[in-house]
Amino acid sequence: MAMIHETAIVDPTASIHDGAVIGPYCVIGPDVEIGEGTTLQNHVTVQCLSRIGKNNMFYPFAVIGADPQDKKFEGERTECIIGDGNEIREHVTIHRGTGNGGGVTSLGDDNLIMVGCHIAHDCIIGNSTVIANQVMIAGHVVIEDAAGIGGGAGIHHYVTIGESAFVGGMARVSRDVPPYMIVEGHPAEVRAVNVVGMSRRGFPSEHVDAMKETFRKLFRDNGSMAESIEAIRSAYESMPAIAAVCKAMTDAALGTHGRARESIRQDDKWTGSAAVAEQS
Repeated sequence: MAMIHETAIVDPTASIHDGAVIGPYCVIGPDVEIGEGTTLQNHVTVQCLSRIGKNNMFYPFAVIGADPQDKKFEGERTECIIGDGNEIREHVTIHRGTGNGGGVTSLGDDNLIMVGCHIAHDCIIGNSTVIANQVMIAGHVVIEDAAGIGGGAGIHHYVTIGESAFVGGMARVSRDVPPYMIVEGHPAEVRAVNVVGMSRRGFPSEHVDAMKETFRKLFRDNGSMAESIEAIRSAYESMPAIAAVCKAMTDAALGTHGRARESIRQDDKWTGSAAVAEQS
């Protein structure tokens, strides 16, 4: 049987793997699944309708699967899905999705979510991200693999933060952040290439140099953005990372206020598991 402390309260409909550990004063609500090797240290609440995978560590006073903070939410059945190998620190809050926003809040694998972060309804977060203390992530945000966010940053709803991008501490992010770039400021602007992040992920030096040239052409040189994107695509067509930056910039320009995902607001197809599949 799972190691469940005598002071923990576990709903009879919850499914706790035999290899999980539920510490003192934890509260596990209805329709919750907790996988093998996952530990809830103490005073952790998993409200309801949440699926948590293997080998996660939850620190005291984290609240998972709570009702979304959205006035349009009317109690519809929505979910919170958490993958494997995540570290969820003290006072983190992760809310379930909403019926009109996809219905799922999703966190992938091997993420570090530091003290006091808020992940709002319908967010889709990938793998191997590092989100520092007190970051505020509004609803419908997508954070792609290996992105980093500095402490105290605020992320506007429907923003996409691209793969291996980095958001500086205390930044106000109201527009999409291109992959592999660093943004800082209030409002946040692209400042440089995330060279450290690319190096850690094993990109060869010629790819890093190409990304630096892409940064210069898109964010420092004057001229037509559309023409610059086409020139970059032609010059570096064999480099997927460069193509990803060009696509992100094009998508953001087609969106509203620099946010590509604003277009899904009225998309009736954007529901439940389809939202997760689309972003994976």
